[in-house]
Amino acid sequence: MSEKPIEELTYEEAFAELEMIVNALEAEQHSLEEAMALFERGQALSKRCADLLDQAELKVRRLSGEAFSAEEE
Repeated sequence: MSEKPIEELTYEEAFAELEMIVNALEAEQHSLEEAMALFERGQALSKRCADLLDQAELKVRRLSGEAFSAEEE
């Protein structure tokens, strides 16, 4: 797992780490404490990915809106 703070991860980094956590939880035996720590980090990574996708969608909408407005002029 990455030691980088979640809020500094790119979408690709966060998604890759999330995949590793899911695989680890599915394939390996962990103590309850370890499993909970992995689950919590996974939840935070999932939120980071969703937030980054939302930001990208807003940017695309803004850019599309600007392009649409320019075409009307």
